[in-house]
Amino acid sequence: MTKQERATRTRQALIRSAAVVFEQHGYAQARLVLISSGAGVSTGALHFHFENKAAVAEAVVAEASRGLRDMSTTIRRRTDTALQALVDTSHALVERLRGDPVSRAGFRLSCDGERAAAPDLRMEWHHRVRELLDEAAAAGTLADDITREDAAAATVAVTAGFEVLGRHDAEWLSPYRLTGFWQLLLPRLATPETLVRVDPSGTATVPPARGPALAGLVVGEADVPAETTAVAAEAN
Repeated sequence: MTKQERATRTRQALIRSAAVVFEQHGYAQARLVLISSGAGVSTGALHFHFENKAAVAEAVVAEASRGLRDMSTTIRRRTDTALQALVDTSHALVERLRGDPVSRAGFRLSCDGERAAAPDLRMEWHHRVRELLDEAAAAGTLADDITREDAAAATVAVTAGFEVLGRHDAEWLSPYRLTGFWQLLLPRLATPETLVRVDPSGTATVPPARGPALAGLVVGEADVPAETTAVAAEAN
């Protein structure tokens, strides 16, 4: 493995560890030593990749944002209709919020008042929902008496609400809950011809979150030059 590959693995391990620490302790109480130890590296190795805690938080949000975009693009490419892509993407998002700490921490860090960080993942999600609804309208699959903005607002409000409620009770992030929502909304949202072709429980396999194999990964301090680790450790 090259030094660049080891550095990339270390950075990803730090992001994943940081997500877990931010989720467990909140941004204010999160300590860099907990993040570095969770990734199996020294605080010097952490400072080689990130200047401070704010930079780590920004990296977590950016990783969650990248995952959301990649997931949505992948699902749309393999889905026949925009409405089914919307349903499938919402299920994939909820699955990530249930199983991927980076996605959970990314949403929390970018949206909560404790430490709002760009980008705003809920706004990104709203934008993607609106894009798919616009595409569905252009294809003539939306009912005439419902506005796209109302439909987007309802979708984002419910999924964002599930994200908040799911922090304390994972049952809110179950496929059953989201399927129930789509069973309520789709008859109002889709034309009769389209409704019979859209599965409210979703059809797509959820794309894996980035770097799942890094969970619990122990990365040695050899990933960074020894003198860099030493200097950074002293500075900390």
